[in-house]
Amino acid sequence: MRVKTIRLLVAITGAGLMVSCDGGGDMKTKTTSKTEPARKVLPSEIAGSWYTANVGALQRELTGYFDAAKPEPLTNICALIQPHAGYQYSGTVAAHGAKLVQGRKFSRVIVLGPAHRVNLPNAIAVPDGTHLATPLGELPLDTEALATLRLQPFVNTAAFGHGEHSVDIELPLLQMALGDFKLVPIVVGQLTEPATRLIAGVLKGLVDANTLVVISSDFTHYGPNYGYQPFRTNVAANLKKLDMGAYETIAAKDLPAFRGYCEKTGATICGHDPIGILLAMLPLQAETHLVQYDTSGHITGDFANSVSYLCIAFTGAWERGQPAAALAEEVLSAADKKALLKLARGMIEHQLQTGKRATPEDLGVTITPAMRKVMGTFVTLHENGDLRGCIGEIFPRRPLVEAVMEQALNAAFEDPRFTPVAAAELPRIHVEISALTPPVPVNSWRDIIIGKHGMVLSKNGRSAVFLPQVAPEQGWDIATTLTHLSMKAGLPSDAWKEGAEYLVFEAIVFHE
Repeated sequence: MRVKTIRLLVAITGAGLMVSCDGGGDMKTKTTSKTEPARKVLPSEIAGSWYTANVGALQRELTGYFDAAKPEPLTNICALIQPHAGYQYSGTVAAHGAKLVQGRKFSRVIVLGPAHRVNLPNAIAVPDGTHLATPLGELPLDTEALATLRLQPFVNTAAFGHGEHSVDIELPLLQMALGDFKLVPIVVGQLTEPATRLIAGVLKGLVDANTLVVISSDFTHYGPNYGYQPFRTNVAANLKKLDMGAYETIAAKDLPAFRGYCEKTGATICGHDPIGILLAMLPLQAETHLVQYDTSGHITGDFANSVSYLCIAFTGAWERGQPAAALAEEVLSAADKKALLKLARGMIEHQLQTGKRATPEDLGVTITPAMRKVMGTFVTLHENGDLRGCIGEIFPRRPLVEAVMEQALNAAFEDPRFTPVAAAELPRIHVEISALTPPVPVNSWRDIIIGKHGMVLSKNGRSAVFLPQVAPEQGWDIATTLTHLSMKAGLPSDAWKEGAEYLVFEAIVFHE
């Protein structure tokens, strides 16, 4: 078999990496450190305001809420939606959720709350530290998981904190219920649906059977104080009807329906973006349970201004680490793959024939929900078995269908190693698409599986990437693969052996 020359070409954008599958040069990415970070404790920014800073008083207050909560028992809880008002308003509702998981042994708890105080378009914020402190003690952060998140271009550290209460308010309740666990606190910005699915895809790489996901959100904010009064009579009943309408879309695990409901009704659900992430993360078999419902209007007897509180539990097992073959079956049907290949070829043909960019409608392609899934992708062109162009993007940042359309044109006309594809070549062109799972870090090259993993090697500010199919096509073992990958990055041939860092991903590969 003829060995192809493999080089890396990179363009860094604000949203992700775009690369040619056979290109060379620098690739500056965020990388994780293998050394234990220096201890850095971040104090609570809301102790003494949103809840008391006195340890004894806080314990007594929370114990009262726990004693008052009488939820029906549930097993195998994987996620909760919890309110985040001051405890005097939502403490009893929140205690229902905390009591459901009391005594469970979760090794990791991921808490996602909305950003009330900072503008974070299509981004999330995580802390730069090793512990978060509350009056009940220090919570260790899952620094490894946070390092994984910081690899992503949509993750911000400067925006965490700033007096945000949505994550912090959940922590004393979790400390009372669970005891020891590692925390992944995330403040969620203002998200489009593609960004929601992108973030959910990355977070799915962090969950397992010992992970609890907690979404911090109040529901309808009603009254002049919130600028939302869609009705003036029968407020309590109408509020419940409005809140239950939102709950029905959540129970259906239907992200577009939930977003559509919020847009149609104007429902002032402050945590709609974190909820959206959860809906995009949940396993197919997860079941939804409405545990408790209340409103501040009911609690105070005044519905002039009222906030709604729901405790929602989700039962089921998190899905993680499916092989590419299983992902292919779940994510893309045979019809989806056929349509994407038709779209890729059609984009090239239409450009050559008209000089204009085609739309799916021009090409007679119907876009399915699966084709809108946010994924990284490469489009590879071969002519008579030889590489003729290959361009793609490693990190998921937009719907797969949009990425395929863009990268098909790039592979045909923008790969600098080749002249643009000509119309006369089209009958000899063979189109291949690789849809990628989100890259995740591994501890060393020993964790890389040839034939399964695509890989990114990073060292000394230089990086290179191979798709999963490269090594098997060339007949390389792991040492040979990493030797070529090191040279592709412009590093010494043995640079892979020590000091290098690795990301791996899988690919759903299909072709004409």
